[in-house]
Amino acid sequence: MDKDFLLQTQTAQKLYHEQAAKMPIIDYHCHLDPKMVAEDHKFKSITELWLGGDHYKWRALRSNGISEKYITGDASDWEKFEKWAETVPYTLRNPLYHWTHLELQTGFGIKKLLNPTTAREIFEECNDKIQNDPTYTARGFMRRYNVEAVCTTDDPIDSLEWHKKTQESGFEIKMLPAWRPDKATGVDNSKNFIAYVEQLSNVSGVKISKFQDLIDALQKRHDFFAENGCKLSDHGMDEFYAADYTDSEINNIFNKVYGGNELTEEEVLKFRSCMFTIFAEMDYESGWVQQFHYGPQRNNNSKMFKAVGPDTGFDSIGQCTTARSMAKFLDRLAAKDKLAKTIIYNLDPADNEMVAAMIGNFQDDTCPGKIQWGSGWWFLDQKRGIENQLNTLSVLGLLSRFVGMLTDSRSFLSYPRHEYFRRILCNLIGNDIENGEIPVGEMNRVEQMVKDISYYNAKNYFNF
Repeated sequence: MDKDFLLQTQTAQKLYHEQAAKMPIIDYHCHLDPKMVAEDHKFKSITELWLGGDHYKWRALRSNGISEKYITGDASDWEKFEKWAETVPYTLRNPLYHWTHLELQTGFGIKKLLNPTTAREIFEECNDKIQNDPTYTARGFMRRYNVEAVCTTDDPIDSLEWHKKTQESGFEIKMLPAWRPDKATGVDNSKNFIAYVEQLSNVSGVKISKFQDLIDALQKRHDFFAENGCKLSDHGMDEFYAADYTDSEINNIFNKVYGGNELTEEEVLKFRSCMFTIFAEMDYESGWVQQFHYGPQRNNNSKMFKAVGPDTGFDSIGQCTTARSMAKFLDRLAAKDKLAKTIIYNLDPADNEMVAAMIGNFQDDTCPGKIQWGSGWWFLDQKRGIENQLNTLSVLGLLSRFVGMLTDSRSFLSYPRHEYFRRILCNLIGNDIENGEIPVGEMNRVEQMVKDISYYNAKNYFNF
């Protein structure tokens, strides 16, 4: 993994080193803990920084037969790190092998391979820097990787106190909230929905007894987020929702679920279709970008869900047929001239061509690349997944207008994913040039395209 890692041609190397590598990072979707940024969290060890909350690594550890004690259990930091070091050599051809060593190189200057032989040495060298170098903190890592802005993922009931404190501290890197109202659509579980609505009522100051009260409370929180710098929403969903419904039906459905009764599948679909349309209209009125992450099948292992909870590595790729509902949802908004800038992320690679073609149906002259197909997400943010996304977008849309990569991570050591993406991008384009598929006479345009996809497109698209 030298300086030309993944760069197969001289043109690719030149594009990366002279154009892409120097661009700042705009990480417009992540799951960083805002409190850690506000307090400039100092990590106790490389284990906390690297393995705490990283379900990509947790899945690999389980696949290697490691006991849960060393993953989410009560084993010591060294024991957990040691088990990861044992697992790394078995991750060859998995992106974790590349990411692990990129993170060690760029974060700690360590170029050794991580394995059982080197584990103790690397563990102690990393911990020495974490404990004794004042730059090895949450903010320090953001500075190290030339981060310009991050957007966290925040529930409407969040106080945003840590975003405010970060801003008031004078920290030069922007940390903005992103509105994630998933729980407001969780009517498939009446108990959880009622508890959430009561929390929303307390935070918003709106007494909620009917459906319009719910919308009024959410609008107040939406306005609050906007006042605190929010420019994006984000929605995690199984599929797109675009069922027909009437106001009377939605009022009755709300009364039913808020009364503690379970809904039918059809009622859940109608309610979510209504809510997603309302959220989209709120975003349009506020000038926000709306993001839709669809397609996961979550919490598949019921035993482990009960033991360690959600977001711990037991989700996978779902299968759904959503082209018609996606088109209907977007058309419903476009027909009312209320379709905001939109980014769609699919988890099933079988949907690649469908989504790439779909976004072309709803572009307009308000913004270049108004409707975006998001970068390879979750199980698809590896070399082949990134290449497939870039190649498909290239032939069915305008790669030049793509807003680029994000980390989608809880870790302050995940920023090398931007480097990984940029190297893959430059390699693809460099190969095209050397194969004669892009003329050398377009080199100025190519260089600008690389910088745009790495940085400028996102900066302009999100108005940062």
